Amino acid sequence: MITNNRAFINPPQLSNEKSLKTLVENRTVYSLNHCELNLFETYESSALVPLKFNDLVVTSMLRGKKVMHLFDDPSFEYLPGETVVIPSKVEMKIDFPEATLDNPTQCLALAIDQTKISDTLHFLNERYPKEGKNQFWHLNYQNYFFYNNVELTTTINKLIKECMSTSITKDVLADLTLQELLIRIIQTQTSKAIDDGLFSDPKNPITPVIEFIRLNLKENFTIKHLSEKACMSTASFYRFFKRELGQSPIEFIIDEKIRCAKQLLKNPTIQINEVCYLSGFEDCNYFIRLFKKHEGITPKQYQLLHVN
Repeated sequence: MITNNRAFINPPQLSNEKSLKTLVENRTVYSLNHCELNLFETYESSALVPLKFNDLVVTSMLRGKKVMHLFDDPSFEYLPGETVVIPSKVEMKIDFPEATLDNPTQCLALAIDQTKISDTLHFLNERYPKEGKNQFWHLNYQNYFFYNNVELTTTINKLIKECMSTSITKDVLADLTLQELLIRIIQTQTSKAIDDGLFSDPKNPITPVIEFIRLNLKENFTIKHLSEKACMSTASFYRFFKRELGQSPIEFIIDEKIRCAKQLLKNPTIQINEVCYLSGFEDCNYFIRLFKKHEGITPKQYQLLHVN
């Protein structure tokens, strides 16, 4: 399911009440060769509960709400449809302001063996090198919080299934899915950096393309035009773009137009047909349908909820 740009992971069943060892961060563990899936459930309000892993950990909220205290950054709400990537041996402290027996929190924490991460990144850089000088596949530990997209959610769902499986092939299949997960995380981090205006590497061929798209949303340009901006053939550019961001150039352009529309809709006096035109759409009915598909509500409803 997708709502407000978040895709939601299918949460596993909660533990039987009689099997709970504690009401705060009750832990169920599934151990594989190169990863460990931890499912945490909390059934009572708590504050500043410490948690630390020896490996890099990918955490995703499944139910309820937490407040995370991480690094020296301001605390933030952590909700279903969101993921946080935490380096090894970094302590997080967690508040559970709303947890009760009837409204528990549930969160997964996937600890991944560092050797598996290093081997995967080495494989990607050897076999699928990035375009541009000194461009490498890597995890961005500063960009640790992001919303789940469909691709990332699908991969995490698959990994949960493999970790909880009793099949003799589960380690092999989990290893392949771990590789996919790392790729999806890197792509999602790149997309978020672009969305936040923090991606401006002049050595990366995608930078001038993104700048061009954002400055020309109302123009009708082709993939060929964009590939020329990146100094690539059309086929190479399409593969490059998809590999960098996990989405096609057309999907990215639509996302940018919707993002532009959302900014315009914060003006309470602007008309929907004006927003449609200014954000690069030609057909108002198409714009309304597409906006609702992306955001779960119509442009008018969004405007009423988000006026400055």
